[in-house]
Amino acid sequence: MARRSYYGRRRRRSGGWLWGILFLLIGAAAAFVWFSPRFERVPPGIEMKGQRYWNPTAPISIRLYDNAALGHYRVSVSDGARSVVLAEGDFVQPRKDANLSIKVPEHPGLDPTKAPWKLRVELSDRSLWNLGRGNRAVAVSSILIDRKAPSVAVVAKSPSIVRGGSALLIFRATDKNLRSVWVEAGGRRWHPIRYRRKGYFATLLAWPFRIRDFRARIVAVDSAGNKTVKRVAFELIYKKYRVSWIGLSDRFLNGKIAELAGQYPEISKYHDPLKRFKMVNEWLRQANEKVIHTHTSKVTPVDFRRWRLHAFYPLKGAKRVADFGDERHYYYKDRSREVSRSYHLGYDLASVRQAPIVSSNGGKVVFADYNGIYGNMPIIDHGFGLYTLYGHCSSLLVDAGEKVRPGEVIAKTGMTGLALGDHLHFGILVQGVEVLPMDWMKQNWIKSHIDAVFRQADRIIATHPANAP
Repeated sequence: MARRSYYGRRRRRSGGWLWGILFLLIGAAAAFVWFSPRFERVPPGIEMKGQRYWNPTAPISIRLYDNAALGHYRVSVSDGARSVVLAEGDFVQPRKDANLSIKVPEHPGLDPTKAPWKLRVELSDRSLWNLGRGNRAVAVSSILIDRKAPSVAVVAKSPSIVRGGSALLIFRATDKNLRSVWVEAGGRRWHPIRYRRKGYFATLLAWPFRIRDFRARIVAVDSAGNKTVKRVAFELIYKKYRVSWIGLSDRFLNGKIAELAGQYPEISKYHDPLKRFKMVNEWLRQANEKVIHTHTSKVTPVDFRRWRLHAFYPLKGAKRVADFGDERHYYYKDRSREVSRSYHLGYDLASVRQAPIVSSNGGKVVFADYNGIYGNMPIIDHGFGLYTLYGHCSSLLVDAGEKVRPGEVIAKTGMTGLALGDHLHFGILVQGVEVLPMDWMKQNWIKSHIDAVFRQADRIIATHPANAP
């Protein structure tokens, strides 16, 4: 009996030991599954907008991502009664991020009257979690079907534009899902603002004087990617700009240039007078013009019922001593030793020393400070993307943020910055682009190219039904 009891106790001890090992193995396996990267439990992600617009020519972009590796994906579209698979597949090579470009067939066999359709994206990763099926994610988005491109029509425009000059364009762009509209002309994009009534837009634009060819077109895009491009024809007046060769004297290099260079460590470190001049005329000029463009690129909305302009006449009894668009070549001793070149971006006007400068039209001062070669310089925003600039002032009588009235004295002429004599550098900019000041200094031009365009547009809009497409 004692012997059997011993063996029984031995068998029981042996069985308990085996159970302990089994539990350890199970625990180790569970810990392995729980902590192993191959059994990670983070679901993948699907990135797409809550509602999408679709047209047959535009693919739908979907971003898929996972913390480890993407697995299987399936994209389908449904009209509520029937579903069509658009794309399905596996990512064979391990990757954490992918962009799908899904092309929806023009006729997928779904009912277009049952809008919106539902776009469904199913995604799993390559984890061994969930019995090897991986972590899953599902995203559903609505699709609104839009095959119609925006409607665009020119309402009124300036009859002509001169190289270096400006023009006004008013147009209509309508679409129930209109997303953006702009004007392309002169190698850049012009931003219109709403005019009078919904669906109507207006913009000032320019033909940059350094560009030889000019084409203008209106571009309208809706949320489905449908795009309309409408060409706008202006009478083009080609203007040739002057080329000047200017000799540099030692007195100028060691006087005005040395004085101006001394304000900037980047320039004063150069001891060669010609190198200093080149830095002032190119590096400093570029930095100063960047300041100007930064403050003149915004299109400030205006009340078009009251936005009318007087001809700009900033300096009474002034004589023009330098032209706009002048291409200047600077040389030392003789023309074979050209040092630098630049363009003159305004008119230089002179009358008497420290003459009063007036703002011919009301506006808001957006800059009033020292600006390198331009010296003391106020900039006034007259709204609608139109700005005026007044350089080399001896004193400023306005501050940034201040509103000015038509005819108000804003500064006095001087010779601050890169100026040898007392005068005013007068510039006009449209959406950050320097334009020919003479246009805006003639009341007849303003009447024929600006005011008449507004009147023509108002007559057309008044006869057009408010709810017309």
